[in-house]
Amino acid sequence: MLSFHAAPAMTAAFLASLVEFVEALTVVLAVGSVRGWRPALTGTGLALATLAALVAVLGPALTRIPLEVVRLAVGVLLLLFGLRWLRKAILRAAGAIPLHDEEAAYAGETAVMQSYGLVRDAAWDAVAIGTSFKIVMLEGIEVVFIVVAVGAAGGLLLPASIGALAALLVVILLGVALHRPLAQIPENTLKFVVGVLLSAFGTFWVGEGIGIDWPGADWVLLGLVAGFLAVALAAVPLCRGRRALVLAGD
Repeated sequence: MLSFHAAPAMTAAFLASLVEFVEALTVVLAVGSVRGWRPALTGTGLALATLAALVAVLGPALTRIPLEVVRLAVGVLLLLFGLRWLRKAILRAAGAIPLHDEEAAYAGETAVMQSYGLVRDAAWDAVAIGTSFKIVMLEGIEVVFIVVAVGAAGGLLLPASIGALAALLVVILLGVALHRPLAQIPENTLKFVVGVLLSAFGTFWVGEGIGIDWPGADWVLLGLVAGFLAVALAAVPLCRGRRALVLAGD
């Protein structure tokens, strides 16, 4: 059971974390290039330490709650979280809402940092430290939720944490090597996949929490993933067609 759940849990945590950390990297790069790398990295380090503490506290704390309650509560939240990601990914794929542009986000954040005045590598640059801390915390909170939710509900906190840490390492290495936003990463495709995985996990844990005896036991996860993927893929042309009709009516 552990080996079966470990791979999808680690994959879901890795992909979700990769998306969030890429978005955080864009802002940190903008802060570092304008205000200096010392305060940008200070804010980033403080945020990462805070997030690590949250995982260390929340994960073990959930193990003291009856497993069925944890699975039901976490499953509902995970399902809602995954459906939100999946909805946005479907709308972006259909052209109903614009794709997230890391280059544009970098340019916008750079302009904001420049508006505060050029104070590079100051001993304590509150603007740079605060901006880096805030973006890493905002994006990281979603990572913590996914890691704790996937890990605690399935007893897989370690594999989920490893997946998130691997994503963080990949983003850090790419950021150090390139010193530019990771616009080449297919972010919407990743969000599409993550939305499917989280929705499937959420549905599975909700069923476990209310006592459903899933046919095929753990193997039903594959069927849930396939089902959500099929529905999501079918929704893209439907949304695209509806958008075309609305535009034609205008």
